[in-house]
Amino acid sequence: MKRALILALAAAVCAAPLAAPMAAWAADTKAPAKAAAPFKTPRLKDGQPDLEGYWANATLTPMIRPASFGTRGVYTPEEVKKLEGAAVQEVADGNKPTDPNAPAAAPPNPANIRPEFAAAGGDVGGYNRGWLDPGASVMRVGGEPRTSLLTTPNGQFPPRKAGAPAQQGFGRGMGSFDNAENRSLGERCIIGFGRNGGPPMFPNGFYNNDYRILQTPDAVTIQVEMNHDTRVIRLNSKHRQDDVRPYFGDSIGWWEGDTLVVETTNIPQAQNFAGSWKNLKVTERFTRVGKDRLRYAFVVDDSTMWDKPWGGEYEFGPMTGIIYEYACHEGNYALPGMLGGARHQEQDAAAAAKKASSAGGAQ
Repeated sequence: MKRALILALAAAVCAAPLAAPMAAWAADTKAPAKAAAPFKTPRLKDGQPDLEGYWANATLTPMIRPASFGTRGVYTPEEVKKLEGAAVQEVADGNKPTDPNAPAAAPPNPANIRPEFAAAGGDVGGYNRGWLDPGASVMRVGGEPRTSLLTTPNGQFPPRKAGAPAQQGFGRGMGSFDNAENRSLGERCIIGFGRNGGPPMFPNGFYNNDYRILQTPDAVTIQVEMNHDTRVIRLNSKHRQDDVRPYFGDSIGWWEGDTLVVETTNIPQAQNFAGSWKNLKVTERFTRVGKDRLRYAFVVDDSTMWDKPWGGEYEFGPMTGIIYEYACHEGNYALPGMLGGARHQEQDAAAAAKKASSAGGAQ
């Protein structure tokens, strides 16, 4: 479990709410409203579209759409109000003073805890609410409150081809405790967990979903607060021809009008996406669509894994403040204990097996 010593509060990632329809009687008493002028992308001195600045993608909208929504990709106003209201109440409840003399409380009902929070430690080792900044707004794209960041018909991963490897979860089962290098990159404080850095890039559901984009004539860099990473995208370049697979893969970019297109290959296995890495190509598109809105869309392509390319989209919102150091180091403090605990479990299992074998021989 990692602790951010300094947390930057990401700004809400919601667009301004759409205005309510004007009452019918008002149509005869007021002049028609002028259409808003189309947004004009600002430019840097060298003529590049200006994507620079501090951005955040924290949101209540999940990457994968809950199955209960089916093919419905947009929340109703009532659903938005309920979700965002619950987030406000969650913060209020979490900020209430704690009586240091109170007896131990019963564990909270898991049904009342976000799944990602429960996975972060449960009753032991979990964060207090004040340490978390998971987002307080539903994700709007073009003003629409989306039910998922994926844009497949059902908002979920498409079916895999027969024989394709299964999607990997966090860690790789008990066998992953055999060696420190088998633990996840996020757990080892090498790369941020939850695919903050990508590609493709997603919020992690906990905190530090903050970014800084810097541009030069030859490269675009994306500083990722979680976990002090920097993606370097070479402009107007070519992919490397060897099989070296650096962290974040090999990214090249070019401009298509006001949109930065980024193509990434050579993604390492440790940064696989939904089990795909060796033949994975990710194409990302960054477009400034408003003064404080940066639209991000991606397509993943692996013909050995899926029948056709697929992807998702969302919009970054403005971040309040700047990015600070994420003070985490490889292995953190818990890794020796985790590996030591696994060795004790193995010893206990071996002792139990020996005892059972001896008992069987005596009979």
